[in-house]
Amino acid sequence: MNRPARTPRRALHGVLLLDKPLGWSSNDALQKAKGLLRAEKGGHTGTLDPLATGLLPLCFGAATKFSQASLDADKRYRATLRLGQRTSTGDAEGALLEERAVNCDRAAIEAACARFTGILLQRPPMHSALKHQGRALYAYARAGIDIERAEREVEVHRLDLVSWQQATLVIDVHCSKGTYVRTLAEDLGEALGCGAHLAALRRTGVGALDVAQAVTLQRLQALSDDARAALLLPPDVLLQSWPEVCLPAEEAARFLTGLRRRVALADETAVRVYASAPRAFLGAGHVRGGELIPDRLLSPLEVQARMGLEVHATEAQGA
Repeated sequence: MNRPARTPRRALHGVLLLDKPLGWSSNDALQKAKGLLRAEKGGHTGTLDPLATGLLPLCFGAATKFSQASLDADKRYRATLRLGQRTSTGDAEGALLEERAVNCDRAAIEAACARFTGILLQRPPMHSALKHQGRALYAYARAGIDIERAEREVEVHRLDLVSWQQATLVIDVHCSKGTYVRTLAEDLGEALGCGAHLAALRRTGVGALDVAQAVTLQRLQALSDDARAALLLPPDVLLQSWPEVCLPAEEAARFLTGLRRRVALADETAVRVYASAPRAFLGAGHVRGGELIPDRLLSPLEVQARMGLEVHATEAQGA
C-alpha cells in the first residue's frame, strides 16, 4: 500500500507573531502554524487558554533559545467581565454557581480597579495549566480534587476601565508574568459586591510586542510558502527591552565560542549582544564584575555565514 509522501520540513529560524483564534489550544495553534511553515523545530512562549484569543509568539529554530524572555515579559490583556455571575471555573465555560444584582456605579468600578493595581497576592485557580506533581491543575479539578495552592506575588502595573454597560465590564490589564486575569476578574466582582466571571479575554501585548503585528491562521494559510517564511521576525525581537552590547568583529567571534570578555559596563542581569560591523545578533548574556558572560548563543556557523567571521570551535571555553 502506497502511503502519501510526507511534507518535507525545513530549518527556519525566527519568531512568528500569531493571533490565536478562539477555541484553539496554544499547542494546536503552534502545530498548525508549524505545519504551514514546514518548520523543523518550534515552540510557543506561554499558554493561552482556548477561551482566550490574541498574541501568541511562536519560536522556530534558533529563536527557541530565547523563548524564556517572552515567558518572563509583562503581558497586556483586554478582559470582558460578566458582573453579577459567579461560575465554577471563574470563566464562561464553568457552571453557574450564583447570581447577584449589580448595583455599582462608575466611581465604584474605578475605585475597585485602583485597589487591584500594584503588588498583589493571588492564589492560582484550580482550572489552570499550572502543574502539581506533573499534572495540570485543571486535570485534578475535572476529577473533583482540590489541591492546596500557595498564594503568589504578582504585579498589576495598570488596570484601566475601557467600557461599562449594565452587567458587562471591559478592562485593560498590564501585568507581570504569572498573573491570572480570571482570578483578577473574580476578585473585582467580589470587591463590587456582585461577583463576576471572565467572559472573554484577548492578549494584546507581550513585552514590546503588540497584537497589531500578529497574523491570523486564516491569513497564514492563504499566503504562499515564501510569504509565510517572510513573516518570521529575527530572534532578538524577543529581547527588545534588554540593554544592548556591541562588540567589534574579533571580540564577537570569541564571544560566540563562549569566552567571557572584559567590558566597561555596570552589572546587568540580561543583555543582548551584537557584532558591530557588520551588525549581527550573537545571543544573550549578562554582565557581572566587569565581565560579559555568554548565556544563550546563536550557532557560530550561522553567524559566520552572515558576517564572514573566522570562528574556531576549538578555542578554550571560559575566561
